[in-house]
Amino acid sequence: MPKQSPIPGDIDKPFWDACNREVLVVQNCKSCDRMQHPPKEKCGGCSSSDNLEWREMSGKGTISTYIVVHDTPVTILQAEQPFNVAVVKLDEDPGITMLSHLPGTAVDAVPIGAKVQVEFETTPATGQKVPEWRVVG
Repeated sequence: MPKQSPIPGDIDKPFWDACNREVLVVQNCKSCDRMQHPPKEKCGGCSSSDNLEWREMSGKGTISTYIVVHDTPVTILQAEQPFNVAVVKLDEDPGITMLSHLPGTAVDAVPIGAKVQVEFETTPATGQKVPEWRVVG
């Protein structure tokens, strides 16, 4: 499935740079040890802006739920309709969720509760790699 090419900004550039190295990272606050995604200018827990760092994740997670998109307004994705959009909870912190089309999983055959592993796909417009998740086991 073709992917949109994100344009990194100041706050999320380290996330996208790590994706290009095929490493998954999330923002972590050294003050209160809270992880957050998507990245923000300040910690959502203690509001610190000086103590944010990037923490490498294992790239493992679990599918918590999903939807099937039948009518997207996103032009680049319309040819691939219908498609899955799964919510993946990271093993390191189930409060951190990411979305995935679940490559290799048939439409509406998403196994809720299944284990997944991140993989990185290159977007066609800019070459930026984006995280996707594949069911394992």
